[in-house]
Amino acid sequence: MPLEIARLLLGLVIAACHRRIADFIIEREHSLVVAFRQRGVPLPAALSTEAARNLYFGIGIFIVVVQLLRLYQIVY
Repeated sequence: MPLEIARLLLGLVIAACHRRIADFIIEREHSLVVAFRQRGVPLPAALSTEAARNLYFGIGIFIVVVQLLRLYQIVY
């Protein structure tokens, strides 16, 4: 049960901090795309900032919902 509560809190933290997480990942991804393109490796464009923010928010909420369902199953 403590592990499920920790996962629930992790999902809440991801959902709460999704903007900072997405901005950090997008910044690194843009650097990688530029580096690979300079070496001649064609890569598709990175996600837009708004799409990345929505993606990480969705991941956080998904984790929260799954853990709430698991907690419900454990209790009942």
